[in-house]
Formats: sequence, C-alpha cells, structure tokens
Amino acid sequence: MTHLATNAAGTVPPAVRADAVAAATTAAEASKVEIRDLTEVPEMDEVAALFAAIWQSGAGSRPVTTELLRAMAVAGNHVAGAYEDGELLGACVGFFGSPAKASLHSHIAGVSPRGLGRGIGFALKLHQRAWALLQDVSLVTWTFDPLVRRNAHFNLAKLGARPARYLPDFYGPMRDGINGSGDTDRLLVRWELTRPAVSAASLGEPVTVDAAALRERGAVTALSVASDGGPQTGSSDGPVVLVAVPPDIEALRRADPGRSQAWRVALREVLSDLMAEEARVVGFDRAGWYVVSKERSS
Repeated sequence: MTHLATNAAGTVPPAVRADAVAAATTAAEASKVEIRDLTEVPEMDEVAALFAAIWQSGAGSRPVTTELLRAMAVAGNHVAGAYEDGELLGACVGFFGSPAKASLHSHIAGVSPRGLGRGIGFALKLHQRAWALLQDVSLVTWTFDPLVRRNAHFNLAKLGARPARYLPDFYGPMRDGINGSGDTDRLLVRWELTRPAVSAASLGEPVTVDAAALRERGAVTALSVASDGGPQTGSSDGPVVLVAVPPDIEALRRADPGRSQAWRVALREVLSDLMAEEARVVGFDRAGWYVVSKERSS
C-alpha cells in the first residue's frame, strides 16, 4: 500500500499522474509494505539510523542526520519510508533542484538486509516517481557508483533512467563500509518520468539490451574482465561499444583493494572518455555490460 493523493493540478496530464500512482500502489502491494511520506522527528531518526546501518558508517557518523531530514521534509522535499508491521525496511530521500522545482534530486535510498529481494527498492522509486509527478515535476536525477553491477541494472534497466554525465570522485573520501577509502566516481542519471520507456518500466517491462547479440553484430569491447578478475582494455573504435564491470566490486574492495582501484581507473578512462565525446549509454546488460552508442539520436 502506498499513500499518495491524485488531485494535484499542473501541466502533467491527470491520466499520467493517476497511472503513476496506480503503478506505485501495485509495486508496494507486491512487496507487502506500506509506503508513506514521513515528516515527524521519530520517523526521521529511524531513517537516519537505517541508512547508517546500511552504509556501515563509523561511530558518530551518518549519511544523513535526523535534523537534516526533518528540515528537508518540512521544506516540502521528499522523504518516504517503507514499513512492514511498523518496522522500517527502506527509505528514499530527495530534494528539489534549480530552478525551483524543475527537477527532484534523489539523494539517497536504501533497503535493510531483511527487506532485500522483495522489490522494496523498486516500490520506493515508483512512489517517488508518483510523488514527483503529483508535484508537477517530471524529471528526477541521482548518482550511483558505475562499478556496482546490480545498481547499474536496477537504475538503467528496471527503472529506465539514462546516464547523463560521468563524475570523477564526486563525493571525495567517504570511508564507510560500502565505498571504502577509494575515489567516489559516480554516474549522474536522468529519470524522465513521462518517457514511454519509463512508464513501461514502472509496469514491469524493463529496458533490455543483449550484449552478446550486439557483439555478434559487430559491437566492440572496450573493457572486459580479465582472467585474473582485473580490468582488460580493448578497442572503442566502433559505433556500438561494450564496457564491462566486475561481478561484485564491493567484495573485491575488501579482498583486493589494489585490483578494485585498477577497475576504478580503467572504467573512468573508458566510460568517461566515451561520454565526453557525446556517446550515449543506452542500456545495461545484466551480465555486466554497459552498452554505449556513438550514433547520434534523431
């Protein structure tokens, strides 16, 4: 169950808003959670504690604080939580971008270990999509670590977001249990909420690409996984380019920091260079490949 009103006025057609609310409600019901907007201090304290546990923050450190969340919510920004029998299993936080309410930037979202594998993250994002459309906002942006395979698939395939920029060391050192002590490169994605592919994704029809089939049709491999698990660079001289990421960069950071840093450097050089030349990341194959097109869109 998700709590959203459907009577907001604005330029987004009422049918689009109603469909978004329906998709969000269906996703929440499938995940067996109640998703609602949060405003009160005890709720914010729960969210702050949840994120601290997920990111394995050090003593006295949290990705976001109760005070900041409270201020953001009171100022009209997006703070939502997913509950099962009164227990917070996931949360999502976003704030409006410039100029005023032109877009929503989704700053942080996470699901507790007990809630993983149930589609709660998907339900939270669909709640955020519906919430934004009810505010007459049709664009949501966020960043993610391009080395994390499951997040790339979730963002680009399951949600239908599209990468816009490669951002080297975006946050600087974070030193938590997920990011380690290395550079915090990020991909900035644009989630254009009324785009047909996004609407289809919200109904369970992901944006799919097939790297193997593309390779058979002449796609070149600019970055792949070598036999030792490290990065292996190749050619980017072709209209369609495949760029690999390792199966589990978080485990690799713990087991072999040097090799994980080699992946960071290699992906930065390959993917950021391609995007700087206005190539477009058009999808992500779940087998671990970004698909990049150099062809100009019409």
